[in-house]
Amino acid sequence: MPRPQPRPRPQLNYFKAGAILLVGFYGVLCVLDPRAYRFLDSVDLIFHEAGHPIFGLFGGFIGALGGSLMQVLIPAIVTGYFLLYNQRWSGMVTLFWVGQSLFNVSVYVKDARPRALDLLGGEDVTHDWNYLLGRLNLLPYDQVVGGLVYLAGLGAIVASILGGLYYSLEEPSADD
Repeated sequence: MPRPQPRPRPQLNYFKAGAILLVGFYGVLCVLDPRAYRFLDSVDLIFHEAGHPIFGLFGGFIGALGGSLMQVLIPAIVTGYFLLYNQRWSGMVTLFWVGQSLFNVSVYVKDARPRALDLLGGEDVTHDWNYLLGRLNLLPYDQVVGGLVYLAGLGAIVASILGGLYYSLEEPSADD
């Protein structure tokens, strides 16, 4: 009776591992200073602003929420696409974007009472999270809500980096 062959060890794809470590470095910068404006924040802003009129079709409250919702939903949909089609490493990279976007939202939520951020449109625009938390009678808890959003972002980024490293391991081909 033939003995079963041992399963070959997975091999590290150094390009993928290096790329996810670069993403992780960017993530550390985001973790340490989520208020700093970086490249992905500009991308997030485009989706945020597009979310207001799209979700605004469902009323003022949902329209105000739609900006932050859209800015997190777009990278989440891209992540879901990659995972659905078994492109797990790519899904981990875009999961990082979800976490970074959540950091961005957390800064906005924490600004609900002080309203110190420079908003697109100037001083006369409605601060989404001041309005949203005010309507929900949660305005005194803006720091807590923002902290929870930050923690969700941190969880997504940690999962992204660990998952990205894990999926950097590849089964050797039969030719090896």
